[in-house]
Amino acid sequence: MSKYGKVAVMAAEMARSGLSPIEAWKVSAKVVFPTQPASRDKGCPKCAFLGLAEEGMIHGVSKGQYTKSMLNKLYAVEGVKLLRAEPDLAGSPEGMWERIMSGRYKQHNEQMSVVTALWKNQDIV
Repeated sequence: MSKYGKVAVMAAEMARSGLSPIEAWKVSAKVVFPTQPASRDKGCPKCAFLGLAEEGMIHGVSKGQYTKSMLNKLYAVEGVKLLRAEPDLAGSPEGMWERIMSGRYKQHNEQMSVVTALWKNQDIV
């Protein structure tokens, strides 16, 4: 599991325990990246997580308004749709990214690492 996957799984657990998803991500990122502020603040994986939370797709986390990033939210939601149709894709975040991009080139920036980690941890509703 990638470090951003670890942040996502830890943040989901914290959000179920009462922290807002935004605060849960911040706390989890600080645990996983204690000396790396740029990694803690990286927007794409954070917004993928918050987008899934916003849509009520993370088990035990209420829908709400958590992110302004529509693209990262869209990528994460599309990733969940892919996994629902083809669960074996969970082993290939980069392969999922290529499918979602449908031939367009855009660098994978850990969004699918968040999605696959939550999926494998059974945190996706």
